[in-house]
Amino acid sequence: MSILFKLCLGLGVVMAMLAAYTTWATRQTEQAHPPTGAFLSVDGVRLHYVEAGEGSPVVLLHGASTSLRDFEASLLPLLAKSHRVIAFDRPGYGYSERPTGPWPDPAMQAGLIREALNLLGVEQPILVGHSWSGSVVLAFLLDHAQDASGGVLLAGAVNPWQGGVNWYVNVSGWPIFGRLFTTTLSLPLGRLVLDSAIGNVFAPEAPTDGYRTRTGADLSLRPDSFRASTEDVRSLSAFLERQSPRYEELETPLLLITGAQDEIVPAWNHAEKLAARLPHAQLVEMAGAGHALHHTRTDEVAKLIEEFARRIKD
Repeated sequence: MSILFKLCLGLGVVMAMLAAYTTWATRQTEQAHPPTGAFLSVDGVRLHYVEAGEGSPVVLLHGASTSLRDFEASLLPLLAKSHRVIAFDRPGYGYSERPTGPWPDPAMQAGLIREALNLLGVEQPILVGHSWSGSVVLAFLLDHAQDASGGVLLAGAVNPWQGGVNWYVNVSGWPIFGRLFTTTLSLPLGRLVLDSAIGNVFAPEAPTDGYRTRTGADLSLRPDSFRASTEDVRSLSAFLERQSPRYEELETPLLLITGAQDEIVPAWNHAEKLAARLPHAQLVEMAGAGHALHHTRTDEVAKLIEEFARRIKD
């Protein structure tokens, strides 16, 4: 038996063990963090959502690498005291399906959310999008302005950026090897670095107590969810190159809330530039806040959204 054959055989055994571990860990994670809401089908895509409260509707859309649990652990309980609040798992995240075929870009995801809201009888909601979903909120307001009363961007990504993305984001999109990577290595490696990654999201502030467990953050490491998130991140800047020239068309009321120390979606390239182009948009920069401002400044963010909702109503 040649040395090369032995090496290949050994590598095959290791990869098979990693794949088995990934399958087991995925089931373990789903048992620990099961669906918390209900399901509906839009154009053959099964979406998972939660709903709470009564009053004028507010729709919550999470960012990349997370799920609707991100809002269950932050804004949803507060906003539900005076609003009908609906939070969705975006397609491919949490327990929502990913459409087959081409990349479901923010405009397509906005269309799916719009149809889901129609099925739920939701009219003229305020759309709240964190991080990656800032692009979805703006796509919704550009293509379906008549179906929303306002938009709130929490550290929202709205403009293309210079530079690339993390190595694992690119690797997961490679033909053949990318799928091998996500079914064997991404989950065990992700478990090792997840706490550090969460720290980077909150920086310069500290993560809130129990964040990883309360938000079910490990759900994002499952192979299908990981592929969805990395595809979204890898493809967003190019999409925003096409969407951003249309921003002067936006007439719907907008509230832009951002962390002054956010280095993931920095205000200078996103919220500040958008506010400069749209005089009617309200910009609030929170001193000392990073990217997870809806967790570290939950009461303040909820109050700003409440005031915004009252102004629109009046």
